Amino acid sequence: MENEGIRKTKAIYWASGIVSICGIIFEVLFGAAGSYILGDGVKQYTLTISLFLTGMGIGASVSEKVTKNLIVSFIWIELLIGLIGGLSVFILFGVTAFLGEGTDAFFLYAVTAIVGALTGVELPILIRKANEIGETLSRSTARVLFSDYAGGLIGGLLFVYLLRPQLGLVKTAFVVALVNVIVALWLIVYFKDEIKSLKKHAAAGITVFIFLLSGVFWGEEMAFSFEQKLYRDPIVFSENTNYQQIILTKEQGDLRMFLDGQLQFSSADEYRYHETLVHPAMAGAERRENILILGGGDGLAIRELRKYDEVKQITLVDLDPRVVELAKENPSIAELNGHAFEDERVQVINQDAFNFMEKSSDLYDVILVDLPDPNNESLNKLYTLEFYQLIRNHLPPGGTIMVQSTSPTFATEVYWSIDKTIQAAGLNTANLHVDVPSFGDWGFVLASREKRSLSELDIEVETKFLTEEVLNGLGAFGKDIDSSITDENGKEVKLEINTLINPNLIQKYEKAWTTY
Repeated sequence: MENEGIRKTKAIYWASGIVSICGIIFEVLFGAAGSYILGDGVKQYTLTISLFLTGMGIGASVSEKVTKNLIVSFIWIELLIGLIGGLSVFILFGVTAFLGEGTDAFFLYAVTAIVGALTGVELPILIRKANEIGETLSRSTARVLFSDYAGGLIGGLLFVYLLRPQLGLVKTAFVVALVNVIVALWLIVYFKDEIKSLKKHAAAGITVFIFLLSGVFWGEEMAFSFEQKLYRDPIVFSENTNYQQIILTKEQGDLRMFLDGQLQFSSADEYRYHETLVHPAMAGAERRENILILGGGDGLAIRELRKYDEVKQITLVDLDPRVVELAKENPSIAELNGHAFEDERVQVINQDAFNFMEKSSDLYDVILVDLPDPNNESLNKLYTLEFYQLIRNHLPPGGTIMVQSTSPTFATEVYWSIDKTIQAAGLNTANLHVDVPSFGDWGFVLASREKRSLSELDIEVETKFLTEEVLNGLGAFGKDIDSSITDENGKEVKLEINTLINPNLIQKYEKAWTTY
């Protein structure tokens, strides 16, 4: 009997470690799903982790009422976690596609709290069962909690380095849910002598296992059809990288790239954006030999830079190597960017732009900042005073900087706050905006140590859109989107500088884009 008790106790400790791994993976999975679908990663991770932990607290409290049939109760909790957790992301995509904004957030937060509550019931039951077998309370509690905490670390590492990049969100949910069900079936075998109606519980576990296994093979394909409804055109490529999800859509020759659901370019009109990004800065620079691009992994800015014979070096810094690889390998993108990465003058560095600017000691004649909008904490730091000061320190006299600065029409306060932050770094600015049909009205800030006027700039290379006359007109802003911003009461809004310590741009950005 003593050996049997030891065997069952070890099974309990192993079960606690394994389900803890599953619990932490579900916790961060919900945060990642919320970040992808709802945006603002910091907000979503904060809410989902808080709700999950609150749910665990509620579950732990409820577990006091579970005093009989402990193993059977634990088995059914695992089956419920498997069903709800496994289907969670799959259904979330369906809710987003068919029911839209608001409902998807409510669904995600509800599922997070429910799975958290079920997870909170697990450990107290296992501790109580270990005591029932013969372990002391202090020993069983310590060992179960050790398994829980150690499992949490393993789960987090598995999600970041294996599950999310290799399986994606939907398949990860089904695979982790299967592990919960396998634990339940394993305990059915270990404790079969204690379980009444053994066949009924085993049949339920096997049924749930087969159902979730089918989700591993076919759930992602069905979720893909849900996701397709979120995009105007058919999806022709989809991949989860270590940093983001890349989506390509194509319809009647219009190729579009989306990163984490945000449009990066449309082949129908991207030249308007990239000509405005590149040529005013090149026209304003005294020298044009050494060029730096922050972002721009699609290679489209490089295409425009290659029109200048005097360019000797183009350094492109982009965090995600898969974007650059896709821009090289995908025939449609490679044709669009003119096979830009085959140019021997191009050097690619896969690194965070902030870290690169901190460590680099080089000076650049022209710096093009082609980064995603500041919709989360990691991107916000690339729109701060500290970042623009770093850029300024890499700019020689006579050099120019061009910063994509979101839409002055849709996010007026955000645009002019970026402009003010750049000025606070000791740079002179000129403002311009251009209509890009796929984006709408889009803003840029041209900056340099010296004062620059758009009217002084000469466009010397061949373009499809930009001329000197057009460029001069891009500097005109209507009264409703100029820097004299007022609130709904007609009171003037005081623009704030965006800093690492006071990252006010995220809230402004989120508020501005909720109506668009």
